[in-house]
Amino acid sequence: MDEEYDVDVLGTGLKECILSGIMLSVSGKKVLHIDRNKYYGGESASITPLEELFQRYRTGAARPRFGRGRDWNVDLIPKFLMANGQLVKLLIHTGVTRYLEFKSIEGSYVYKGGKIAKVPVDQKRPWHPDLMGMFEKRRFRNFLIYVQDFREDDPKTWKDFDPTKANMQGLYDKFGLDKNTQDFTGHALALFRDDEYLNEPAVNTIRRIKLYSDSLARYGKSPYLYPMYGLGELPQGFARLSAIYGGTYMLDKPIDEIVLGEGGKVVGVRSGEEVAKCKQVYCDPSYVPRRLRKRGKVIRCICIQDHPGASTKDGLSTQIIIPQKQVGRKSDIYVSLVSSTHQVAAKGWFVGMVSTTVETENPEVEIKPGLDLLEPIAQKFVTISDYLEPIDDGSESQIFISESYDATTHFETTCWDVLNIFKRGTGETFDFSKDQGTSWVTRSSKRE
Repeated sequence: MDEEYDVDVLGTGLKECILSGIMLSVSGKKVLHIDRNKYYGGESASITPLEELFQRYRTGAARPRFGRGRDWNVDLIPKFLMANGQLVKLLIHTGVTRYLEFKSIEGSYVYKGGKIAKVPVDQKRPWHPDLMGMFEKRRFRNFLIYVQDFREDDPKTWKDFDPTKANMQGLYDKFGLDKNTQDFTGHALALFRDDEYLNEPAVNTIRRIKLYSDSLARYGKSPYLYPMYGLGELPQGFARLSAIYGGTYMLDKPIDEIVLGEGGKVVGVRSGEEVAKCKQVYCDPSYVPRRLRKRGKVIRCICIQDHPGASTKDGLSTQIIIPQKQVGRKSDIYVSLVSSTHQVAAKGWFVGMVSTTVETENPEVEIKPGLDLLEPIAQKFVTISDYLEPIDDGSESQIFISESYDATTHFETTCWDVLNIFKRGTGETFDFSKDQGTSWVTRSSKRE
């Protein structure tokens, strides 16, 4: 360890593993990756066997009826990948897909008026009658046609509306969409976490809706993918990539100090009497508590159950978004469900997750609308954690810190954070132009 590296990466959370992987494969840096834990994944690990999950939450012993403990791989922070999203592009770009196998999520739903309905994304698919009335369907169909025909480089497709200058509320008003339609469009299609997007240029929302539509077109069931054996496979995939490019990994290695030099700039990382000299450090929030500020809290409830979600036509995997206004909140509630078909649970069992940003002094009551969609639940594991972000961009200290994982059950916000850190640390925007992933997407689709 007593040698000099370009970069020291602390923690094997997915964000840190992605960063080390792309820096090694793209920038050719000499990377030392250290984690105080004995396992990959850190805060975003997959726990196996099931007995370890019970021990982690101190809920007693795992019950025999849950099947063999080693058949379980339970994500602590489960998220789905958009089939045409940033994380899939990163996986393809770096070649990590050679170590992984994915399965599409069967359904994507939105909550309205106490019921759930399939998320409509184009004018050809049948829409749930509870989602909107006949005249609203016509208006929404026209809106979708506009979005699908829209080309940023062709002003003729803008149809007398400049979405680069006019805000999203103006585009909704142009098509006469009611508040309920605006609600599920912004939160279940564009995947915004709050309503601030309404005052931003409409082109941002159009891009997100097109991403959802393009991702859905890959498989037809939903826009989401999920790795077999759980998300813990992702950081391990990047670890294998690091080995190919000469990266050094050290698990179960305590970090005693981030060593600073003249002007407060990082010069190394100390573990015991050893110091790994470096020019930059990339890490998760747990390694630098004094360089963080708290932005809120997130509650997550892992649920073990022996049945699919209600009103999902016995779907073996689902994503449900409960838009904030549907339940009188400021933050959306996210519900996800995976099963033994993904090799994350014993046969006949399901793993659900309900999560949201905490708004009150009683967080468990806040997620009740999501839990009601999964009942009856055999076992619950509840976590309430701080949402932390760095106090600066790291340019002076050269210590680049990721944000905590948010409440969403998709990876888009995670990837935006990774790409933002990459730009801060290298001064460059990550270039996807070398993407050679079409063949992988085709192969994965055929497996389905």
